[in-house]
Amino acid sequence: MGWFGKITFGTLGLFLGGPLGAIAGAALGHLLVDKNLETSGRFIDSAHGSRLRQAEQTQATYFISLFSILGKLSKIDGAVTSEEIAVVDGFIENLPMSGREKQFARQIFNEAKDSQYSIEDFAIQLYQTAGRQPALLLSFLDLLFQIAAADGKFHLAEETALKKIKDVFNISDRQYEDIKAVYFKDFDKYYKMLNCTPESSIDEIKSNYKKLVKEFHPDTIVSKGLPEEFIDFASKRFREIHESYEKIRQERNF
Repeated sequence: MGWFGKITFGTLGLFLGGPLGAIAGAALGHLLVDKNLETSGRFIDSAHGSRLRQAEQTQATYFISLFSILGKLSKIDGAVTSEEIAVVDGFIENLPMSGREKQFARQIFNEAKDSQYSIEDFAIQLYQTAGRQPALLLSFLDLLFQIAAADGKFHLAEETALKKIKDVFNISDRQYEDIKAVYFKDFDKYYKMLNCTPESSIDEIKSNYKKLVKEFHPDTIVSKGLPEEFIDFASKRFREIHESYEKIRQERNF
């Protein structure tokens, strides 16, 4: 990241400003006061701070937006779990960056998750910078899906947030669904079959499954003396209920 060694408080304010500038400035400030990193001489040229080229500005905005949005996503349901932190930390560790750059990413994540700004605030500012580069915005959304899928689950709050980002970026529903399909199977239909949602508890899922199995079991239908056509429908529904339960059980590991 060639831009990283050039950033100063001045350059951040000059090309960023707004929510991203506030988050990046705070993150950089924490790095500069951390004596263990010995970064002050590397990041700031007090005599003539380097200016970032346009391409470097876009790269920096992309980077800061990504970890700011990940910070807000981690707390989208009200609390940051150790699992979510592990996913982001693992993602950062696998990036081809120096230790100082990785620490900057972590600091942005931490500053953003507790900030007053919303996911839309960060997404809007990125769009203002890269709105004429739809491929870049698509790659950004794809990367968010990749990280969201790392724990094997797609929570309702995460999907709501990613749809908001999709709208800010002017990405079509079809493009959104195509990206989603790469990382997540369509489990919604399985939950609907059991009259549940992805947020339903395991106990609720089991309870609904038992009720539906009893209701649509072929023996139950026959005992009610219903027409043959309905028996065929009930048998098909019975198989779908069982399949849905098995899919969810395997996904949620219970």
